[in-house]
Order: sequence, then C-alpha cells, then structure tokens
Amino acid sequence: MKRAVFLDRDGTVIEEVGYLNRLDRVAFFPWSVDAIRVLNAEGLLVVVVTNQAGVARGYFDEALVRDTHALIDRRLAAGRARVDAYYYCPHHPQGVVESLRQACECRKPKPGMLHRAARELGIDLAGSFVVGDRWLDIEMGRAAGTQAVLVRTGYGQNEERRPEDQVTADYVADNLMDAASWILRRLRAQGSGSDYASTPHPESAAGRS
Repeated sequence: MKRAVFLDRDGTVIEEVGYLNRLDRVAFFPWSVDAIRVLNAEGLLVVVVTNQAGVARGYFDEALVRDTHALIDRRLAAGRARVDAYYYCPHHPQGVVESLRQACECRKPKPGMLHRAARELGIDLAGSFVVGDRWLDIEMGRAAGTQAVLVRTGYGQNEERRPEDQVTADYVADNLMDAASWILRRLRAQGSGSDYASTPHPESAAGRS
C-alpha cells in the first residue's frame, strides 16, 4: 500500500479566485512547484482532490476542469514536479445541470474522492495526509482516517479564526511548502516512507456512475 498526500487545488496549490472559469486566471503560489517536487522526491503519491461545483452550476464545463489540470501539469513538469492523479467532484445539490444536481458522496467534506483514490491507486489512507485551506478539507481527511493539515493560504486564515466544532487539524501551516516540510518530518519521526513507483496519472470525475 502506498502513502499519499491529497492536495486541495484552489487556495492550496493555486491561488483562490472564486469560480475558476478561464485558464488565464490560473496563478501558482510561488512555492507550490517546489513543495510538490519535495513530496515527489520522498516517494509519496501526490493526488489533487477538488470540488468543482461550477460545473453543476453551469459556470463552466468539465472540459475546462481537465484543461486546467493539463495546464497545472505543464507548469509542474517545467519545474520537475508532478501530480500523480486528479479527482474532482462536479456535483451540487442546487446545480442547474440536471444530471449533476445531486447530493453525492464525493463532494467535500464527504470522503468519496479519497476512498475512490485509495481503491484505484492502492493507497493506505491511515498513512496518508490531506492538505487544504478549508475545514471541509480537514473534515474529509478525518472521515477517511488520514492526517490533515490546514494551510493559511486561500481561505485558510479566515478558517483558522473560525474553528469548527470537533474538527481539528494535526498541523496548521503557513503554506504548502510548510505543510510539505511538516509531512516529511512526521514521516521521518514515524520511521517510514513509501514504496511508490511513478505511473501515469488518471483524470477522474469522482463519484460518477
């Protein structure tokens, strides 16, 4: 079984801009490529898990989500880093796209995307980590049995000031690089890493029938 770091996308890897409906709005934090490369070098799977309710709301289509992830891949590759898999939830209970108007099991804070990734990629959730800028990321990780890190980028600073009842992070990091450094320290303290060998990543719309 492999260890993984599950990364939220908007506000964690790239800047939070609301509904990201154009590729020219993609902006990386200056440390994101380096942080992901550090996780790659440790032999950890890096998996992006993201709610994309803008699809269900009709603001953009799934092709834009895939194009955004392809753009992220190109930027990472230029810095010798990679994401191993992407999972996204296109649903929303109040969506205007009828086929996507549903209360699904993959929309954060439910852990459906993590469970699907674990099945498809052979991930040990108990030995893995979630990193995100919202308490719903932390709640998702807790529900799946991972360790969880809240970052202060994106919505993170506001979230930290408004703690959720019965939802706590294992660590609150200034940014993704700080989170990656903490994860590596945690793994080394536990005395184990990962036996992961790189494979081409899938693009998955999570929780779809």
